[in-house]
Amino acid sequence: MEENTAEQNKLPELKLDARQAQGFISFFKTLPQDARAVRIFDRKDYYTAHGENATFIAKTYYHTTTALRQLGSGSDGLSSVSVSKNMFETIARDLLLDRTDHTLELYEGNGSNWRLSKAGTPGNLGNFEDVLFANNDMQDSPVIVALCPDFRGNECTVGLSYVDTTKRTLGLAEFLDDSQFTNLESALVALGCKECLLPLESGKSTEIRLLHDALARCNVLMTEKKKSEFKSRDLVQDLGRLVKGSNEPVRDLISNFNYATAALGALLSYTELLADESNYGNYTIRQYNLDSYMRLDSAAMRALNVLESKTDANRNFSLFGLMNRTCTAGMGKRLLNRWLKQPLLDVDEINCRLDLVQAFVEDTALHHDLRQHLKRISDIERLMHNLQKRRASLQHVVKLYQSSIRLPYIKSSLGRYDGQFSSLIKERYLDPLENWTDDDHLNMFIALVEASVDLEKLENGEYMIASGYDPNLSALKKDRDAVEQQIHNLHKQTANDLDLPFDKALKLDKSTQFGHVFRITKKEEPKIRKKLSSNFIVLETRKDGVKFTNTKLKKLSDQYLKLLEEYTNCQKELVARVVQTAATFSEVFESLAGILSEMDVLLSFADLSTSCPTPYIRPDITDSDKGDIILEGSRHPCVEAQDGVNFIPNDCSLVRGKSWFQIITGPNMGGKSTFIRQVGVNVLMAQVGCFIPCVKACISVRDCIFARVGAGDCQLRGVSTFMQEMLETASILKGATDKSLIIIDELGRGTSTYDGFGLAWAICEHLVQVTRAPTLFATHFHELTALANEDGGHESHRGPICGVANYHVGAHIDSSSHKLTMLYKVEPGACDQSFGIHVAEFANFPQSVVNLAREKAAELEDFSSTPVISNNAKEEVGSKRKRLDNPDDMARGAARAHQFLHEFAALPLDQLDLKHALQQISKMRCDLERDAAEHPWLQQFF
Repeated sequence: MEENTAEQNKLPELKLDARQAQGFISFFKTLPQDARAVRIFDRKDYYTAHGENATFIAKTYYHTTTALRQLGSGSDGLSSVSVSKNMFETIARDLLLDRTDHTLELYEGNGSNWRLSKAGTPGNLGNFEDVLFANNDMQDSPVIVALCPDFRGNECTVGLSYVDTTKRTLGLAEFLDDSQFTNLESALVALGCKECLLPLESGKSTEIRLLHDALARCNVLMTEKKKSEFKSRDLVQDLGRLVKGSNEPVRDLISNFNYATAALGALLSYTELLADESNYGNYTIRQYNLDSYMRLDSAAMRALNVLESKTDANRNFSLFGLMNRTCTAGMGKRLLNRWLKQPLLDVDEINCRLDLVQAFVEDTALHHDLRQHLKRISDIERLMHNLQKRRASLQHVVKLYQSSIRLPYIKSSLGRYDGQFSSLIKERYLDPLENWTDDDHLNMFIALVEASVDLEKLENGEYMIASGYDPNLSALKKDRDAVEQQIHNLHKQTANDLDLPFDKALKLDKSTQFGHVFRITKKEEPKIRKKLSSNFIVLETRKDGVKFTNTKLKKLSDQYLKLLEEYTNCQKELVARVVQTAATFSEVFESLAGILSEMDVLLSFADLSTSCPTPYIRPDITDSDKGDIILEGSRHPCVEAQDGVNFIPNDCSLVRGKSWFQIITGPNMGGKSTFIRQVGVNVLMAQVGCFIPCVKACISVRDCIFARVGAGDCQLRGVSTFMQEMLETASILKGATDKSLIIIDELGRGTSTYDGFGLAWAICEHLVQVTRAPTLFATHFHELTALANEDGGHESHRGPICGVANYHVGAHIDSSSHKLTMLYKVEPGACDQSFGIHVAEFANFPQSVVNLAREKAAELEDFSSTPVISNNAKEEVGSKRKRLDNPDDMARGAARAHQFLHEFAALPLDQLDLKHALQQISKMRCDLERDAAEHPWLQQFF
């Protein structure tokens, strides 16, 4: 805030006379309306924004409208704000890297003559890369996606294409999706999509609205284009120019798609890739497979805090922030970002990464040496990108050279490793490095730089071609030096002629205005005034002295300037040639960047695993159809990394047939949410290839993590808390398989107690009997713990019911003071009260309110006189007594509840608004309540 105030106090002054202002206002009114576009005007020394853009910038970045100025007067007046160079860079970074609701346009010109010079979007950074990454690492590769949906019935075939301009990659995919677009959402998350192209009005309004909602959940900027732009005509020819290699594989690939090719055609047109010849022959194309990686939707990414957020109090709040200990300048960060969005499914690939992490963990010398060398590696990917885009200078080439000469040290460190994974290290790193650093590849580049660049001048920050590299340059340098020596000799001779101390009284200056000139102080001038007026030409007299020249010096100076210009032009030509030659090594550097960035991320994992107070361990990984999920002494990596936290570890045993579905109860603030999230985080980290915070771990690979953990109101999109909760749950019911991992927290609390409990029960039964995925279900509906008693009571058409087990987070109530103490331990068994009143005491509620709450709670408690079942002779303080029901009645009641489950699962919640959804659910509840009259076991829920 202080920085913005300071920025406002030194706002550049808007300097336009009345005529200039009127001319600009006339031009501004001709610009087309675009609510998303933020238009900035370059006025050489500063920038300006106008109209609604000016108000937006004043409120968002200066946090006050006092920064606004009025351009013009009366009805033609235009709100304006001036922007400094630093503030412009801040605005550009925020709009294009952090937000996804605006585009940026930069105009150049004057008066009423302005032209669009640069345009950028979150998905296509365009010409703003020099502004965005001049002083900042590029943490993520922006990806832009185009969709061509085909709606038929309740299903939609999605044709998807994408382009990653940083890695120069094109991709296509085609898949069936449900009405919630769960497959599309996971693809957008995995690709890191920032912007999405859609055909204008490409279907029914309801279906398009749901598609827009899916894009909004992923925080993707939506750009609608005319349907006529989604065409695949001439696509093979266009791709033939962009893609490396022959046309045949490209033709074979795109022949497999019906809709994705049209999306790719629109994408090529929008990104204007064909307009830049530096793209020709430098792109690769592939088919994107949804099943290549673990699927994560936007809800799971938020629930598990995978990526950084502006609201994070510190870097350790997110998994990315915690795990990012990379050394390279940007490459490692981008790869880690991608890996966290694309956890692996192949057990061998996961174990390969874990083997490498283990090698780095066990060999601390190797770990330390490699990290020290990687700290000197520049962002090779970005440097090569600039070379290929012809935006590079000799400095970029030198940075590549300085990275290249570190590779022998890296190879030497790797070669000294003789541990159990030496063969893997050789196969994964040493052999590829040997291949790419031989005399036909990297060594040729090193030789080019050492022959062409004057490396001695690098210490002074000068990037120049060595004079001996080119005969013409060498001759020009020789002539220039000879003239410079003649000027030096003339300086000495003139000092003698004027009887002045050489270089003390008589100085030799260089200036852009006069070239080489002599200078004496005003004090010395009277001594030589006579000679000065007769033999020299006085150029100017200033405070610092008198500047003068003569015919000889003037001639030599002009000769020197001419040679210097020729020398500089020759330098420029040679620099362009060297840069162009360096760009031909793209394949070498792209491969080396892949090797070094992978090594960087795995070393980062090893550093994290060993630097924590309690070290991480290597998990055992099994196929998805084998094994269980066993985490002994598991911890939440982000929570335990916070200052002042003494984390209490917990065990989690998701065992097939026994505790595959876990209902977790316990008091508010007791640690339920943290526990279920840490299980998800540990599984994700393991499948990324990192050690995890446990004492011992065995993990059965999961194809997807679904998370329904909290839901804030999405009222800007017309979605309430409860509707958001239902939409996320519908995605789970439709998208989860028995190979997924499901995490649900406090489901059904956004509506009435009865409706909420009915929904929670039905959803639990569906997940237990139909989905059959390992599930952690945290709830305050303690009646749900009866599901564990239902286990095995009847069978569904899918086979035996998987195991349901009750767990609770421990708490202790002092019998005399009634004070509650959280134990934060997850233990077997159910806990049938939430201790809400005790938590209210923690919040310092007035005692009168607390006492009244206890009275009302006691009135509502149903203390049945029926005998109670107790696992322990001595019941814990605060536990309620449980009914003893007839097994036959329980079976009949459960069957009716099972019917309720199927009816609920069949509800098209995604196609109903909130009012109609609640009406349908209320009717189902009334029917269930009516039938409960014949099933006493069901009556306890009404």
